[in-house]
Amino acid sequence: MTANANANEPIPFADDTAAKAPALPGEVVVRAQHDDAIDACGDDLLTQAIACVHEFGDFHMALSGGSTPMPLYRRLVLDPAMRLFPWKQTHLWIVDERCVPYADPKSNWGHISDLLVEHSGIPKSQAHPMPVVDSVGAATLEAAVAGAGAYDADLRAALGTRAEGHRRLDYVMLGMGPDGHTASLFPHSTAQLERESWVTTNDGSTVVPPRRVTMTYPLLNAARMLCILALGEEKAPTLRKVSAAWQASASRPAAPNGAGASEPVWRELPILGITPVAGHLRWYLDEAACGGLAESP
Repeated sequence: MTANANANEPIPFADDTAAKAPALPGEVVVRAQHDDAIDACGDDLLTQAIACVHEFGDFHMALSGGSTPMPLYRRLVLDPAMRLFPWKQTHLWIVDERCVPYADPKSNWGHISDLLVEHSGIPKSQAHPMPVVDSVGAATLEAAVAGAGAYDADLRAALGTRAEGHRRLDYVMLGMGPDGHTASLFPHSTAQLERESWVTTNDGSTVVPPRRVTMTYPLLNAARMLCILALGEEKAPTLRKVSAAWQASASRPAAPNGAGASEPVWRELPILGITPVAGHLRWYLDEAACGGLAESP
């Protein structure tokens, strides 16, 4: 495998997809089977990591929890093809977290730590969990707000050591829920509207409990590479809805500001709020997830 020499440029991939790419924003990689899509995602992650270490001296990646990416995380530490992964130069961040102790089965960091922090060889000082509970493990609003502020400050400090113009995450792994949420940015939630903070709390009637702490659109959309992993037939209904909404919004004239203006599509489907500013968006799908999707024109 040859690393991309410039981490600001899109990573090329082989044009051997098993099916035509459906109509979605960014690039779409489709593979016949679940494992093939995981392999494609892993190959691109490794290439991006090596390229960023070559260019910047380190690699900052933010990972999501959930069941879909866990096979990929296992491969990062078990697959011989991943032995070149530069763990010693990697900083591991987490995209979002439920406000529960890390030992709780609902904790994203708990699962990711068990797989990657304990077995990869990454320096513990470069593994960054979100502090979402207080010193006695209570999941209070005050603890969540303080944790979000602390994580925001840690990210800015870590990325601030780079030259101006390069102070952003190198890689972000995202998932997609059945309601179209990504990270812990749920439909019509307050966190979707945050434009200053990189990390914030999120709760309310549309947020699946418990309360969350999450990276925000400004931080996510500034990343060099954003990957969305959506696998299995259970993802197909949401992907159909996302594809249809994206195509409709792309062809619709911009609504006027003020009274009567239509609500942006990403308020209903937060995944469509992932719009990189100067980065690269790539979806990884298997054929089961693509059932009934229209092809890109």
